[in-house]
Amino acid sequence: MNNIRNDHEVARDLATEAGQQLLKLRAKHGFDEPEVLRTLGDRTSHEFLFSALGRLRPSDPVLSEEGADNEARLESQRVWIIDPLDGTREFSESGRTDWAVHVALWENGELTAGAVALPAQGSTLSTVDPPWLPEERPAGQRLRITASRTRSPEFVQRMSTQLGAEVVPMGSAGAKICAVLLGIADIYVHAGGQYEWDSAAPVAVAREAGLHASRIDGSRLTYNGEEPWLPDILVCRPELSGMLLASIRDVADRDGAGPHSGE
Repeated sequence: MNNIRNDHEVARDLATEAGQQLLKLRAKHGFDEPEVLRTLGDRTSHEFLFSALGRLRPSDPVLSEEGADNEARLESQRVWIIDPLDGTREFSESGRTDWAVHVALWENGELTAGAVALPAQGSTLSTVDPPWLPEERPAGQRLRITASRTRSPEFVQRMSTQLGAEVVPMGSAGAKICAVLLGIADIYVHAGGQYEWDSAAPVAVAREAGLHASRIDGSRLTYNGEEPWLPDILVCRPELSGMLLASIRDVADRDGAGPHSGE
C-alpha cells in the first residue's frame, strides 16, 4: 500500500473516530457542568489519538496540545501534530457545532497529510478527498471574514472596515478554516498568535484544496518548530491573497501599530 496515501487515511479515520467519542461524551454527560465536560473531552480524545498513533505509527513522535512535548520530534523526519479538541469552550455549550478534532502529519519540513473532523456537523474534511473549491466567488458578494467569538478582534475589525467585509464570529480555528473551505466565509486571518496544533491539520487540508495559506506578511507557515508557536496566519481563496496582504500592510501602517495590537 502506498504509504503517503495510507497516512491520509490514518489522519481521516482517527480524527473521525475521536470526534465520535466526543459526541458520545456530550450525550452522556450533558452540559450542566461545562468544566467537567471540557476536561473529559480533552483527556478522552488525547488518550485515544495518542494510543492509536502509537500503535499505527510507533516510530513517529506526536506533538499534542494535551501531551508533554517530546524533544525527539526535533530530530525526526515525521511528526504527527494533533489537537484532540479544538474549540473546547464550544464543545461544552449545548447546540454549538464550531468545534473540531485535528490530526496532521508533518514530514521533512512540510505538512503532508491532515484531517479536521467537525463531529457536530457530521463531516470530516481531509487530504484524502479535499473539498472542491468553486472556481469563482459569486459576483458582488460581500467578503466574509471569520473571527473569534470570545476575544475582541480589533485588527480584524479594522481590516473588515477597510474592505467593507462582514465579520462572522466562530469558535475553533479549525472550524474557521473549514468555513473558508466550504464557502461559508472567504477569509480567515488571525494575528494574536496560536499554537501549531491549532492550524496544522486545517492548513494541510486547505492547501490540498487549493487555498492560500501563509503568515500575514505573505511568508511561509512553518511547523514542528522548537517553540510550537505561530504569531499569525492568513487563509483565503488564492485570488484574494494579494489584495488581502496589501490590506493588512495598509491597516498596520495607517494605525501606526503592528497587526498584533488588540488581539
